[in-house]
Amino acid sequence: MPQPSPASSFSEFSRRGFHRLCLGGAVAAAAGSAALAVGPEVKQESTAPKVPPGKYIDSHVQLGQPWHERGSLTVEMLLRWMDAQEISQAWVMSLVSPESWFYPITPGWLLEQTKPFRDRLIPFCAIDPRTVDLGGYKGVLDLLKRYVDQGAKGFGEHKWGGPIDDPRSLEIFLACAELKLPVLLHLDAIRNIDKPGLPALEKVVREVPGCNFIVHGRGFWASISGTTTASDLGGLPQGAVTAGGALDRLLGKYPNLYADLSGDGAVNALRRDMKFAREFLVRRADRVLFGTEYHADKQAAPQFALLTELQLPPDVQARIFRTNAQRLVVAR
Repeated sequence: MPQPSPASSFSEFSRRGFHRLCLGGAVAAAAGSAALAVGPEVKQESTAPKVPPGKYIDSHVQLGQPWHERGSLTVEMLLRWMDAQEISQAWVMSLVSPESWFYPITPGWLLEQTKPFRDRLIPFCAIDPRTVDLGGYKGVLDLLKRYVDQGAKGFGEHKWGGPIDDPRSLEIFLACAELKLPVLLHLDAIRNIDKPGLPALEKVVREVPGCNFIVHGRGFWASISGTTTASDLGGLPQGAVTAGGALDRLLGKYPNLYADLSGDGAVNALRRDMKFAREFLVRRADRVLFGTEYHADKQAAPQFALLTELQLPPDVQARIFRTNAQRLVVAR
């Protein structure tokens, strides 16, 4: 009798482990899901793919390979961590730009690794804008279509060392809009560079209205305050948050812009002024996505404790923790 493959065996193990973990709260979660859904934007059509149960959808994780003293983060390790944290699905990022990571995490490798677990691991693809001989817009579109045909559901993490509004990036974003791929990008003083007030980011979301942009990084989250300086875009500024920050303003102005809670920039921005943070998350509940940027075994994920401390209303939790992400990727 044929023996199951290690991947299929682990898939079954992971799902069973997850359901055992959630058994105590499954009835309450099912009963509360209808009450927590807010507005028509989170309603599912009957033909929409089913999403595994769980409190969270993590909008930002990575797989990891050994690198010097860094160990692996395999699919199996990631799924065990997700089970323990009540995460039903995670968006897994490609990283192809030399400024983005220790080594490339290529779309081809990522699509292969996640293929047996697509009910839980949602792969994103990426292209560096400097790639030669892409063949213009048509070439970009053709390459992205290949990734989509193999299961890619989004574009990211876009983390290249140049201006966020570079024409080569805009060409990629336009192709993503055509293919309905949301774009997750990182903004700081080195990658997707901008200025205080985020004028280049505003240009991007304004000129590509058909594409949903999900942004994180120190520069983006430092812009929660109206007093953000150029040096703040690469750091972790402290002190009370003042009203009028570009992040809040742009979220209110552009329906295709979302904020990703992953990384130290988001945690720092919210912790520096917890009163403002709670008011901000309630006000922008439709535009914020839970994320951890989990990329190493036993890595800390301070988002869980922070969001618990903020004691957000149940409807706000539902949107940030799960339904915003589900609306952007899973149900489309």
